[in-house]
Amino acid sequence: MARRPLALLAVAVLLLCSPSASAQSAWLDEFTTDGEVRAHLDASGKQVASLVLDRRSGAGFNSTHKYLFGEFTVEMKLVPGNSAGTVTSFYLTSGETGAGDDHDEIDMEFMGNSTGAPTVLNTNVWASGDGKKEHQFYLWFDPSADFHKYTVIWNPKNIIFRVDDVTVRVFRRYADLPYPDAKPMAVHATLWDGSYWATEKGKVPIDWDGAPFVVSYRGYTADACVVSGNGKAKCPAGRNEWMDRELDDTDRLTVAWARRNCLQYNYCEDGWRFPKGFPGECSRE
Repeated sequence: MARRPLALLAVAVLLLCSPSASAQSAWLDEFTTDGEVRAHLDASGKQVASLVLDRRSGAGFNSTHKYLFGEFTVEMKLVPGNSAGTVTSFYLTSGETGAGDDHDEIDMEFMGNSTGAPTVLNTNVWASGDGKKEHQFYLWFDPSADFHKYTVIWNPKNIIFRVDDVTVRVFRRYADLPYPDAKPMAVHATLWDGSYWATEKGKVPIDWDGAPFVVSYRGYTADACVVSGNGKAKCPAGRNEWMDRELDDTDRLTVAWARRNCLQYNYCEDGWRFPKGFPGECSRE
């Protein structure tokens, strides 16, 4: 009879010491939350955070740290079925938007769609309050059927957007043009009602009969320089390959492929929006 308590003790110690049950899975501890956020562990031991949108409220989570450059990755499973009018996001920002503000921001936004229609990924960069720099892509898979990986690499040279390790866009820095390189930014994820613009420029609003709408996030990582209260940035030890990351030959091929096959809006081709001439970076791409 003495062996049974020993066996139980061994199992308890194993569970307590298992990294998958604590440090490896608890990335949501780095965030505050808004609205209804459901957290659980999936079958592989990964923490999953699900945001819920209903008639009352949207939801989101916001990092407690601010960063100045880094590589930020998350896996997402988007709203299934008729998600028209919803907007799901993963982005960095230095502050709230508002009249006369000069905030910086890097966006990956997923605009909901009617059942069967392709999902649009909106990528955008704000520099000193100027955010009219959208590239929008049709995703080449169903992002609601399973988790897919989305990455932002932000360094002093460029901002790189990746989907499942495929580079789809780069926003380069030019010395004479605004670029987000001085304002620390926090990481945010949100699910909200964007009926006024998200689907077909606002023509298709949310069908609330389908609520609640749920999007799930897991596998978040930030390999980045953390900015402390005194304004100084502390970068992780070791090799930070993202700090010098630029496009290689493979990246250039995938960016060209994405432009050719998936790009459905490019601000540098929207003459109606820029009647006085395109932004300076458009002629240098």
